[in-house]
Amino acid sequence: MQYMNKALSAAPRALDLGREVLNIEASAVQALATRLDENFLRALDVILCCEGRVIVSGMGKSGHIARKIAATLSSTGTPAYFVHPGEASHGDLGMITHADVIIALSYSGESQELMTIVPAIKRQGAKLISMTGNPASSLAKVADVHLNAAVDKEACPMGLAPTASTTAALALGDALAVALLDAKGFGADDFARSHPGGSLGRRLLTHVRDIMRSGERLPMVRENAMLGDAILEISRKGVGMTAIVDAEQRVLGIYTDGDLRRTLEKKLDFNATPIRSVMSANPRSISPDSLAAEAVQRMEQYNINQILVVDQHNKLVGALNMHDLLHAKVI
Repeated sequence: MQYMNKALSAAPRALDLGREVLNIEASAVQALATRLDENFLRALDVILCCEGRVIVSGMGKSGHIARKIAATLSSTGTPAYFVHPGEASHGDLGMITHADVIIALSYSGESQELMTIVPAIKRQGAKLISMTGNPASSLAKVADVHLNAAVDKEACPMGLAPTASTTAALALGDALAVALLDAKGFGADDFARSHPGGSLGRRLLTHVRDIMRSGERLPMVRENAMLGDAILEISRKGVGMTAIVDAEQRVLGIYTDGDLRRTLEKKLDFNATPIRSVMSANPRSISPDSLAAEAVQRMEQYNINQILVVDQHNKLVGALNMHDLLHAKVI
């Protein structure tokens, strides 16, 4: 409670300071957009022509940003990893080959740890891209390509803590990653393959055939069945509907829980009413090769809770309801 009271008493200044920090950092990133030039294109070309890996390196806060840039590159189709410059001078340089590209981050461009390993990198024959805030710095001068990530000022009131400069470097790294992604034609399926464990991977890699009900679990009755037969099939299979098919198992219609409620209002004889007379003809359907995410989209679009799965000849091969998609964690 004591800390809360202190925060409340400082609220006006804290809000003003917070907004000022965000504005300074936003301005720093916006300024980068106006400065992008042929050096950005040259950096892209160097990475696109790389036959090895992209190694990203930096000390201190720049090192944290370098790690994130390496992670973003790797997840968007450009194999990359982080090498600590201090460890590199004690053996980790062996991880770097002549076929690699190094992206070195240092706002001053004078990081001693980076400059110590630069001669070895150049001697190895690897390409060097530097990202600094000083185009006249030592690191910028020895690089094959220099990316200017200078900012007018740090958001830190004392101008000491890296704030706007690290945000700018991070944004510039993202710009590189996205431009490379586009140049390589890296798509959603590619992204999913590098994220198989997350919800995104499940949505992008799971196909209808992987989770649909089939075989004995598939609810269906023939077109000459009675309404009572269809109701029993709905109850047995627990999907909330049944398909109506012909002798070749081609889909003729669907009968759902909703149809049953509407039928009850008509007080029809379940044992004397042909299912064909009360079914919904030409039901929505989906291919087993479609992504499960497409099934979700279609069911939401048409406000339905079940969907039939048919092949190219309109033959019934499966069925899905929202519970199946929830169970598979597609939604």
